[in-house]
Amino acid sequence: MASESATDEAEVKEVEKSNNDKSDAPVATKTEESPKRIEIMDPISSGSAAAAVAVATPPSVGKLGKKMDERIFNLNKQIIDRVYDLICFAYPVKGNDRDFARFFVLETVARVPYFAYLSVLHLRETFGQRTTDGTEEGEEMCDRMRTHYAEADNELHHLLIMESLGGNSNIIDRSLAQLMAFGYYWYVIVVYFLSESAAYHLSELIEDHAFNTYDGFLKNHGDRLKTMPVPDIALKYYELDNPFLFDLFCTVKEANADGTFSNRRPKLESLYDVFVNVRDDEREHWKTLCNLVQYDSMQGCDASDVKSTEPRPVEPALA
Repeated sequence: MASESATDEAEVKEVEKSNNDKSDAPVATKTEESPKRIEIMDPISSGSAAAAVAVATPPSVGKLGKKMDERIFNLNKQIIDRVYDLICFAYPVKGNDRDFARFFVLETVARVPYFAYLSVLHLRETFGQRTTDGTEEGEEMCDRMRTHYAEADNELHHLLIMESLGGNSNIIDRSLAQLMAFGYYWYVIVVYFLSESAAYHLSELIEDHAFNTYDGFLKNHGDRLKTMPVPDIALKYYELDNPFLFDLFCTVKEANADGTFSNRRPKLESLYDVFVNVRDDEREHWKTLCNLVQYDSMQGCDASDVKSTEPRPVEPALA
């Protein structure tokens, strides 16, 4: 037994000596002559690297915006297209001062949904809801309410600009705009209670129409606008006022942008520049609404990835 114990101790010492010799050997380093070497990161380092990648990855990567039930999509589109066509018929663009009445009516109606959203969100907040979906992971309701208020404030100033240009000088124009706004407000209230995404999609369609309307007006009548002065209310809002609310409604940031959209606005030298600003504001609203419809988040994806909501075909019922 003593002989076996001595033999075992000798074997252990031999193994330890062998391991020590290996540890003293020089470690091979990666060179250009050894391209097949594979480096394996330890679990802790790998986790840290993954976290860093996750932070640097744009929010849209790995996420697909949801589509909308084609029945709701088509209903919304029919409603907005018909209202828009009615306004276009009643107020054809002719390159004169009557064009401002058309924009007055459009802005009166376009700002109504933001009031409706706030009304419903305030009511839900009163009954204790603190996130938009009622879960701890949901978007803070107060953040969305601030954004909708900033959007309403922006649309208000569009309206004030059109009023300063004489767009509300006719009682018929004022009455038509107010009647449409009153009815649309209550319609959006009901839709928002039933489906937030459906209500946001209504405004997405409106803002898309608004952008295209202003863009076409600038292309077709830009020379005339460049000869007209900047209204005082536009100068006050875009250049003199505190830009906090202005930057607040611009929720979808461009890549590598610092987030201060007001610093990148063109200087107002004529009415043309005012309409450029108004047009670009409508695009900012559209981007936020697309994210709300498709991701249920104001910052669902970067500006470069924003696209219009698409319909989702309804699967036929099984026989």
